Amino acid sequence: MTGQGKVENATILIEDEVIKSVKSGGSVPSGYKTIDAAGKWVTPGIIGAYTSLGLVDVEYSAGIADYSAKLEDSGYLGTQIETKYAVNPDSSLINIARIEGITSAASVMADTDTFFQGQGAFISLGDKVNPIVKGNAVMLLDMTGGKIDGSSGSRAVAWPKLLSVLQEAASLKGKTLRKKDDWDGDLTKTEVNALVPVMKGDMPLLITVNRTMDIRHIIHIKQKFEDLKIVLVHATEAWRVADELAAHDIAVILRPESNLPYDFDELGATLSNAARLDAAGVKVAIGMDTHNARLVMQHAGNAVANGLPWEKGLASITSVAAEVLGVADSHGSLEKGKSADVVVWSGDPLEVMSYAETVVIDGEQIPMTSRQSKLRDRYLQMQSDKAYRYIKP
Repeated sequence: MTGQGKVENATILIEDEVIKSVKSGGSVPSGYKTIDAAGKWVTPGIIGAYTSLGLVDVEYSAGIADYSAKLEDSGYLGTQIETKYAVNPDSSLINIARIEGITSAASVMADTDTFFQGQGAFISLGDKVNPIVKGNAVMLLDMTGGKIDGSSGSRAVAWPKLLSVLQEAASLKGKTLRKKDDWDGDLTKTEVNALVPVMKGDMPLLITVNRTMDIRHIIHIKQKFEDLKIVLVHATEAWRVADELAAHDIAVILRPESNLPYDFDELGATLSNAARLDAAGVKVAIGMDTHNARLVMQHAGNAVANGLPWEKGLASITSVAAEVLGVADSHGSLEKGKSADVVVWSGDPLEVMSYAETVVIDGEQIPMTSRQSKLRDRYLQMQSDKAYRYIKP
């Protein structure tokens, strides 16, 4: 997923958690452990572009589900939420996702009572004590009709309020407030300080939205605050304004199989959304889900089946996903100096019958087991002489 394109019969050298080189052919120096991937497809690790991995497990019976929060009565704007404090690397969903080839992900809040849903973290799915790669990676904002209906009740209230918040943050001109500084804004110092890197373009602003007119409002915001790095999430009707999005360098993170008008914000749903956006020059990333984040390869394959070029399909879950999340300097491609996240596939990774045979995260080959695979192995061979509650796994 670099300018090299596809490399035939490649040798990839990994050292100290990073990629040392990628060359066609080549001998392996002494002292290296060898993974034989002859005849296989080898790609960068897949990136979950928009998930809550590490924040939720069995949400109804395993204690707190940290991917949601109730904040409306507290008066919080929501910008100060930081998911990096809630990520649990022991979640069973981590192993389930990574043995399918997902090696890193944006871990973000799924639901709050506020329009802003805080700052999401970019995490590694490797066996690390601290999975956080970038703690304050993205800022989340939900401007869907459902969110507006459950909060202010009208776009006539919600959009002017958002503009007011952004204008207040922009008034700081890139400087954060200190404790001793005078401040008479409507936002607290903590709330407005959290928006400073967003206004400077140092932190991507991920906005969940579907309706065409709402997307046009976002384009207007981009025109007003040019430094914003805006990424649309879900964006069911984005194809209708594809040229404008491309002109203003607004990327998207899609769930490309949306093809039904689930509500009045998605009347223009179509399976060709990704293809039309790409044809207009919009950067397209794919990958929205948590419990089934592993379906991201299938989703990208569906987008390819409906017109997205194959190379763009793979890029949507690797290099483009890294770019829109602001981590392209370390993830998303196989090249010297990047994090050694590598997957060996049985075949074309966008084909539904292909699977990950070997997964390397941060230079370490991970065990290809999960809670699900252990349950499968336990019950694959039935034993009739003893009740299963008495059999040790």
